[in-house]
Amino acid sequence: MFRRMTLLILVVLWIPGTPLWVDAKETREDLDAETKLVEGFQETFIRLAEKVKPMVVNISPSERFSHSGNGKAEPDEESSSETPRGSGSGIIIDRRGFIVTNHHVVGDADEVEVGLLDKTRFTGKVVGKDPDTDIALVKIDAGRDLPAAVLGDSSQIKVGQWVIAVGDPFGLERTVTVGIVSALGRENLDLSRYEDFIQTDASINPGNSGGPLFNIRGEVIGINTAIINAAKGIGFAIPSNMVQTVSAQLMARGKVTRGWLGVGIQLWTPDLVNQFGLKEGEGVLVSEVFEENPASKAGIEPGDIILSVNGQPVDTPNSLGRVVGALPPGKKINVVLLRNGNKKAISVELKEKKDEALRIAIPNRRPNALGLEIQGLTPEAVERFKLKEERGVLVAEVAPGSPAETGGLRRGDLLREIDHVAVDNMEDFRKATEKIKNTESVLLRVIREDRAFFIVLNLK
Repeated sequence: MFRRMTLLILVVLWIPGTPLWVDAKETREDLDAETKLVEGFQETFIRLAEKVKPMVVNISPSERFSHSGNGKAEPDEESSSETPRGSGSGIIIDRRGFIVTNHHVVGDADEVEVGLLDKTRFTGKVVGKDPDTDIALVKIDAGRDLPAAVLGDSSQIKVGQWVIAVGDPFGLERTVTVGIVSALGRENLDLSRYEDFIQTDASINPGNSGGPLFNIRGEVIGINTAIINAAKGIGFAIPSNMVQTVSAQLMARGKVTRGWLGVGIQLWTPDLVNQFGLKEGEGVLVSEVFEENPASKAGIEPGDIILSVNGQPVDTPNSLGRVVGALPPGKKINVVLLRNGNKKAISVELKEKKDEALRIAIPNRRPNALGLEIQGLTPEAVERFKLKEERGVLVAEVAPGSPAETGGLRRGDLLREIDHVAVDNMEDFRKATEKIKNTESVLLRVIREDRAFFIVLNLK
């Protein structure tokens, strides 16, 4: 009976045209072929590690520097005084001895100690630092040409591709870890002003800061800079294209100059998205245009929605600042924007960005509707409420519990627009409010001291 059942199972599993019995020799050959394939893949990483380790350096700043990321993420730099020698890493990008690392690794130091693979150590001069991208450039004089890495094109990175991180985590020199690119374009981590991080699951730990992230060709595609506390497999690297732009300026001038558009921008809210008739995350809303600045001279207006700069789409305040900031002062750019539902292309000549940050207005907003007492502008009111405008109407009183109060308006606010219509005086305000009696919501443009923003009041 058992023999009959066995024969039946063999007959059921047998596929016509294939041998009934598996050839052990062929199985071994298949396994050998697969093993060779895996070994070849493994050999790629072995050769790559041997090639790149001499390019990676150990950096000990002369002054400790603490840097935190507002509780969400932080540079992978240990703040304890017990951190082993080798609190940061770097990568040689020029055979003359130029080394890229993180700004938070060198901190306020003018000189750092740099260790090479052959155990020789040098005093490195901090050539320049850019806190806005957390990049610093160090120069050593080794008396010989040094092995230098090639910066790859980070715009070609794909999620899922293999990467290799090399650095000195916890003082363990030239540690190599392997992983993949987990995500691209990570921002809003509160680590630097211009964020466009590569996320990777290649193990990154304290001491990896400033070290390279390689692709399997041995090109640097990022500089490892941050981890998320208590998370495993979540690290962040500055993309190589940003590193290339910043390090070239630091090498040439010791500082970074950036283009400046001269606008205040505002985060989208669901109410604003509905009022402007857009899809969520489409473009960047201009809430303010600074006089005698590039945007003002080119004709950009409050309420415009910037869609792209030189063909690059922008959909967040950070992306607009990053794209414009990567361009040099004096460069003419093409800005495509949306105004009253119509696309418009404007040429703008950038000026140099000063220390002031790109302003993002975030009004104190609670949804509801309208109820105000207003007055015309007087010299006394302008001085009292620190206004720089000569047109508009001033909020004199906000009734307790009224729609205006729940909407976030307050005494001293200056109203400049109602539903995209300019309000220069009391008569303009009267006419505008006559038109909104039967509407469900109204869009206001408000100036409060030195900032401007849009706010939506839901009348129902």
